[in-house]
Amino acid sequence: MNSLVTKIIPLIPSILKKKRSWVMVVAVLAVGYFASANLTSGIDWMWKEPRDVLIDRVEEVRDSQHEAAEQFRDALTEFKAVVDLPESDLERQYNKLNAAHKRSQAAADRINKRVDRVVNASNRLLDEWSDELDDYNDPALRRIAEQQFDQTREHATRLIASMRQIEDRMQPVLASFQDQVLYLKHNLNLSAIAALEGEATIIESNVDMLIADMNRSIAEADAFIAVILDRG
Repeated sequence: MNSLVTKIIPLIPSILKKKRSWVMVVAVLAVGYFASANLTSGIDWMWKEPRDVLIDRVEEVRDSQHEAAEQFRDALTEFKAVVDLPESDLERQYNKLNAAHKRSQAAADRINKRVDRVVNASNRLLDEWSDELDDYNDPALRRIAEQQFDQTREHATRLIASMRQIEDRMQPVLASFQDQVLYLKHNLNLSAIAALEGEATIIESNVDMLIADMNRSIAEADAFIAVILDRG
């Protein structure tokens, strides 16, 4: 039996005393069969309110965008440095540029995964909230709750759209970096550098626009978190 399940089984009696006990038991047993990458997410859903999970997920994407912006800046710096190097230093600089490109790609991949987690958390929160609107007895309170629900749903939609836009904008920049890294790898000489000089300006412009978009998305995430916390 999965070792994690073995450790959790003794906890089941106490779990059975809680509300929705059968759901909790099934959830606990299921955790043991998930990969470690999904373990934290599963535990979050068992013990945290949907609102808190959503805030955590939004913060993860925001932090990943900060990280990605730095990685893209570093990659751009390494790329621009190539055009000013003597031929004897090209291979060393290629290795640095290649490493910077890989870090940028990894940062982009983390954003993609975490945006998906935001979408799941948002859907979970909004579904639960929508279901509970029918539980109101006071029509006035229900109207207020419905208005807050609509506002939060619209804000979440804008936030997710902003995050998806960052995902889309990252890919052409990463593709440009990859092309230039490969070209430099296959042509480690001064003629290759001459061909890269024109691309440096284009890539710099694309990176600047991408980082500006990231900053707007980060601000949108901060605003969303503030609204959710204010309604706590």
